[in-house]
Amino acid sequence: MKLTIPNILTFIRVLLIPLFVAVIYFPDPWMHASDSGLLAAVIFIVAAITDAFDGFLARKLNQSTAFGAFLDPVADKLMVMAALIVLVDLQRISSVLALIIIGREITISALREWMAQIGKSANIAVSTLGKVKTSAQMVAIPFLLYNQVLFNFIPCHLIGTLCLVMAALLTLISMFYYLRVAVKVGF
Repeated sequence: MKLTIPNILTFIRVLLIPLFVAVIYFPDPWMHASDSGLLAAVIFIVAAITDAFDGFLARKLNQSTAFGAFLDPVADKLMVMAALIVLVDLQRISSVLALIIIGREITISALREWMAQIGKSANIAVSTLGKVKTSAQMVAIPFLLYNQVLFNFIPCHLIGTLCLVMAALLTLISMFYYLRVAVKVGF
């Protein structure tokens, strides 16, 4: 494994996952719930920013590696899945929303693996719809982790919930898109 700047950023993102999970569960004597929610949201945002930069830097610095291509999407999925499970546990989102998003990620990961095995991985590349879905998730989750009224007028729970519902809808649409592509190439 070649240690590159993009790979280091991906490793940092993986290490931030247990940190934001732990922070959200800090007991009140350690940190007030609104403060731990804010800190967890900030950690999640930092992790999401590393996701944006690692791919950009890999291309810009010509430091793309097979290991980075593998670990980057795994880190993204772990980050989102961990956050969704925490949010269900805290009763901030419906388990149905989490199951839709997590189920789609598992299904599409398996589909991509199968497509790679039959030499058709180019047919199932990330679509614009998938990118919009990911963006909606990355906006929703910090709002839901914080879960307070921000600046006395921004309803974080409402905004986060609306963005996550949009992400779940886009998740279903993109999953059907990917499955339709798979059927066309020989499912």
